[in-house]
Amino acid sequence: MQEPRPRRPRRSLKSRTRRFQVHVRRRVPPGLRLVLGLLLIGGGILGFLPILGFWMIPLGVAVAMLDLVPLYRAALRRAGRTKPPADPDDR
Repeated sequence: MQEPRPRRPRRSLKSRTRRFQVHVRRRVPPGLRLVLGLLLIGGGILGFLPILGFWMIPLGVAVAMLDLVPLYRAALRRAGRTKPPADPDDR
């Protein structure tokens, strides 16, 4: 008889969003981040359609915020940080 596979712990929405932001910051060129964020927001507005969802709005804001420095700094202050986390790839 086969043993049941152990369940992976579910990640919180906050940790998944942060992981997506790190991925976007590393892989997407700066000018394209704003466009990607606006597309996610636009898709979120159409959240009543089957594939799209309202979850896309805050994710789009978070991605667009990476290119808009004043919004990024304000969000960091609101989160209780004074400076952005160090990126190990920027060495």
